[in-house]
Amino acid sequence: MVKKNAEKDAGFVQQFNELKKKHPDAVLLFRKGDFYEMYKEDALKASVILALKVSDKILPLENDPIKLLTFPRHELDKHLPKLIRSGQRVAICEAIDQPKLMKKPREKTGKELKETNTSNKNTMAKKKKEQAVQEEPTKTVKSAVEEKPAKEMKSEQATEQKAEAKQERKPREPQMITANGEKVSHGHAFQSTINPADWYFTAKIDGVQLKPQKMDAADLAAYQKKEMTVPQLMERYYPTKLMPKVSEEAYQMPKQLSGPDGAITIDKFNVYKEKDEQRPDYSKYKFYVQMGDTKMSAVASREDLDAYFDRVVSPTQLVEKNFGERLHLQSAYEKYQLPEGVDPKGVRVAKDHSDNKWKVSMDLGDKGKTSKHEISFDDGYSLFKAKTATREQIAAKYLNTEITGMLSAVTNKLEKSASMKM
Repeated sequence: MVKKNAEKDAGFVQQFNELKKKHPDAVLLFRKGDFYEMYKEDALKASVILALKVSDKILPLENDPIKLLTFPRHELDKHLPKLIRSGQRVAICEAIDQPKLMKKPREKTGKELKETNTSNKNTMAKKKKEQAVQEEPTKTVKSAVEEKPAKEMKSEQATEQKAEAKQERKPREPQMITANGEKVSHGHAFQSTINPADWYFTAKIDGVQLKPQKMDAADLAAYQKKEMTVPQLMERYYPTKLMPKVSEEAYQMPKQLSGPDGAITIDKFNVYKEKDEQRPDYSKYKFYVQMGDTKMSAVASREDLDAYFDRVVSPTQLVEKNFGERLHLQSAYEKYQLPEGVDPKGVRVAKDHSDNKWKVSMDLGDKGKTSKHEISFDDGYSLFKAKTATREQIAAKYLNTEITGMLSAVTNKLEKSASMKM
C-alpha cells in the first residue's frame, strides 16, 4: 500500500513537471481528494504568501526530497484570494489518480506478439474499447499524460478565466504596511449621506473593512489639500491597528504583577457590557479582573478597548493602568506631576475637622492658595499606609487643573498690566 501511494505521488509530481513547462508563470494548485497541494518552487512561493508551513517529501522518481505545501479543500476560498491579490497567476488542476498511465509501455516478447496476432477480432475490439476508456484524459488544465493537445474541462476553464480576470484588474498596491506586516489599502475620506456636514475616514487591512471614524474638520481640510497622508490618518484614527501585537502567551492566565506587599496574582481578566439598568454606567463596556477573592470592575476607555481587542497591550498592563490606584501600585502614581516651577513645599494634606475627611490643598505663595479637595480612601492608603504615592503626586492628581488656571490668570494679569504701561 505504501509503495502504491508513493507511485501515485510520483505520478502527481510528474504531472506538475509537465504542466510547469507549459505554464512557467503560474502557481499550480492540485486538487487531490479533500486537499489541495503545491510542489517545489510553487510550494515555497505560496508558503510566504499564505503563511503556511512547507514540508519535505521523499519520492522514488526524485533525486532529492521535494517541497510540499498542502491545505484542506474547504480552505480554498480563504487562500485563493490571497494568492490572486499578491499578483500570482493561479491554475487549479485535477491530479490524475492513475500513475500507471505515466509509465512507459513495456516491450512485448515474441510469444506475446504471436498471441496478440492470433487473438480473435471480438477480443481485440473489446480490449481497444477498454483501453480507450482507461486512457481518456482526466480533468486538468492541460493533460500531462498525452503529448497531443488535450481538451480542458469546463470547470477548469471557468476557474482559470476567473483568475485571469482578477489578474487583469491588478490588485491595488497597499498604501502602507503595518508593523505586523498587514497591508493597508482603500484608505479614503467620504461624506455622510445622512448629515453632509460629517465626513468619515476608513480603510481596509488585508482586505477587511475597518469601522469608519468621524473626521476632525482640520484633518479633513489637510487631507483634501494633500497635506495629510493615509498613513498619518491611520495613525490618527486607528493607532492600535499599527502597533506591534503582543504574544499570545501574554493573554494566558494567571499572571503576576508587583504589589506593595508582594506579588499580586491575576486569575481572570475579561471585558463585558454592563446590563444593570440601575447603574449609572449601564450599557458601557467594562474591564473585569479577579485576584483571589478580590473582584474589581472599571469602565473601559475606547483607547483601552481597541488596544485589548487588537492585542497590542497585555491584560497585565491594562490591570496596572485601570486598577493600579485601587491596588496601591507605585507605578500608577508616576504619571502625576506638578506643573513646572511649582514649589512642592506648598502641598498640604490634612484632616478637615469640620467633616473629619482627609483633604489636599496647595499654597502657591503670592499666587494664592487652592481650595481643599477630598482624597479617596485608596489614595489615602497609598500615601500613608503603602507609601507608594507621594504628597506631590496626590496634589498633582487633585489640584493640577486648578493650579494651572491660577498660574494662567496671574500670567494674563501681568501681561495686561505691562500692556497698559506701554
